[in-house]
Amino acid sequence: MNTATPALTVGLGDRSYPIFIGDGLLGDAALLGGLLAGPRGVRKIAVVTNDIVGPLHAPRLQAAWATARGADASAPLLEIVLPDGERHKTLETVSRIIDALVANRFARDDLIVALGGGVVGDMAGFAAACYQRGIGFVQMPTTLLAQVDSSVGGKTGVNHPGGKNLIGAFHQPQAVVTDTATLRTLPPRELRAGLAEVVKHALICDAELFAWLEANADALLALDPAALAHAVRRCCAIKAGIVARDERETGERALLNLGHTFGHAIETVTGYGPWLHGEAVAVGLAMATGMSQRAGWLPAADAARLDALLARLGLRTEARGSVTPEAARAAMRLDKKVRDGRVRLVLLKGIGQAFLSDDWPTDAFDATLAAHLS
Repeated sequence: MNTATPALTVGLGDRSYPIFIGDGLLGDAALLGGLLAGPRGVRKIAVVTNDIVGPLHAPRLQAAWATARGADASAPLLEIVLPDGERHKTLETVSRIIDALVANRFARDDLIVALGGGVVGDMAGFAAACYQRGIGFVQMPTTLLAQVDSSVGGKTGVNHPGGKNLIGAFHQPQAVVTDTATLRTLPPRELRAGLAEVVKHALICDAELFAWLEANADALLALDPAALAHAVRRCCAIKAGIVARDERETGERALLNLGHTFGHAIETVTGYGPWLHGEAVAVGLAMATGMSQRAGWLPAADAARLDALLARLGLRTEARGSVTPEAARAAMRLDKKVRDGRVRLVLLKGIGQAFLSDDWPTDAFDATLAAHLS
């Protein structure tokens, strides 16, 4: 593909931004020079990454930037290296980003680059939203989960002991640069966790994508470049369309939370450590389909297809031994999607037919918690 041409655009009027998808984009000096240099050609750029991703991918980015700058080369990109892991997605860690920006005298027309997975992207974006009431940032996602989901849409934030992503802001990036070559450095567990978010997009509104996943699960697990590129592009297209129609999650965008209310409860109760986000979402998807079946909305065959696909992808469909129904119920009461004391859940009428409801049968909810957590 021509790397100067966006694969997709998130249409938000004068805040629209491109999504670039390709193999090797972190080394594309022409692309990065045009995206990062700024309207006057000179500005400070901070690359927020972590101690796992940084050594793998930051040198390639630094080299491309030096090539792009050429004879006009100024100081290298400032690297802000954070500890890896969901348990570090806190206000304290974000303060480290802001301290570095202050120490290096960043101004409102300077730029933050988020180089990493969803945790890095959420924290870098939140720092960008807060610093001087908002500076620009660019997402460069390096995990499948971030490439298909969290890098697009402008949700930023951190966790709180009381709940997942309770502190945050909407702050759209200026661009998303998705280098699919980074997926070759992912541990298998991280790859599987990202595939849960791909399955989520299919369940919400794309039965054709779900069938494609059933046919191509082995290719995805084997890191087939064409299969991965197709999954990334299709998920980004789905999310870009939804975000363009409902940026602030007042309606349709809430469907992207399929599996997340259950999944966030697992992460919260277990302390944001033992479970990867995508692993918890996979259980949440199984719980949402199971509850939809118990409520009489979803055919049993569709629920069975979801369980079978998750199993083929190496993902669990239950969290027994990690979370009790009582603990999950308590955590869900603090979820951002609670309205008037009632949890709004994304449920299913069929594969590709998600809907939002706070009018669900309590017995189906209780039976689902018992089946997947007891």
